[in-house]
Amino acid sequence: MNGHKIQVWAHRGASAYAPENTMEAYILAHQYGADGIELDVHLSKDGEIVVIHDEKVNRTSDGKGYVRNYTLKQLKKFNYNRTRPTHFHAEIPTLRDVLEYLQDKPQMSLNIELKTNVFSYDGIEQKTIDLVHQTGMAQRVIYSSFNHYSIRRVQQIDPEAKVGLLYEDGFIDVPQYAAKLGVDALHPKYINLRYPGYLEDCRRFGLDINVWTINDEQMMRDMCAAGVHAIITNDPALAIRVRDEFERTGQAAGGVKV
Repeated sequence: MNGHKIQVWAHRGASAYAPENTMEAYILAHQYGADGIELDVHLSKDGEIVVIHDEKVNRTSDGKGYVRNYTLKQLKKFNYNRTRPTHFHAEIPTLRDVLEYLQDKPQMSLNIELKTNVFSYDGIEQKTIDLVHQTGMAQRVIYSSFNHYSIRRVQQIDPEAKVGLLYEDGFIDVPQYAAKLGVDALHPKYINLRYPGYLEDCRRFGLDINVWTINDEQMMRDMCAAGVHAIITNDPALAIRVRDEFERTGQAAGGVKV
């Protein structure tokens, strides 16, 4: 984790400025200079991989109901601007839309979160991996999920895939658990970095730490001091400024206050 340039990944795109998980948010993330994008995927009724955070469309659109109960054509009839109503209209993107957008932006990586912690979405791991390979993006994608069975399936389908374990708080010896599963990274909520030995154990096992969701300027500095691999943030413009300022000071990685 030390000696690398800390990555800034735009959480659901530049969601501080544009409707989350929309092409508008991803385009802004690129314009701000983000190193990557984090997004969430579900399956529609007709088996299309769509990008949206929640199982339901209610919070982010003018529609109601579960994503899985609508076809892609039906999902596209809703306006997904509720998180940023100043944007007149925003469509739900497919994963293919995002992968194709990123194809000619080689500096950007993509964190695909498989949202299988409520519904299993039969075959979503295979479909997602197939699409990533079809679009030539396999070397720039990391898969993550709160459902670690999904991550195991990704490993079984594509042993070369880069994978990370999402989790919140309260687990003991998480780096040891991650090392046993043979994953590449941990994606913890920031509060987990406070536990004794956590950073040292991640370094010992060669695990990247991609921490979410960091929107506070001081906390961004703390994450830089901790030497994380990536800061996942709604505000990539701010995080890039903080990261670049921190790197100019030459401060060494160390502890973290949360």
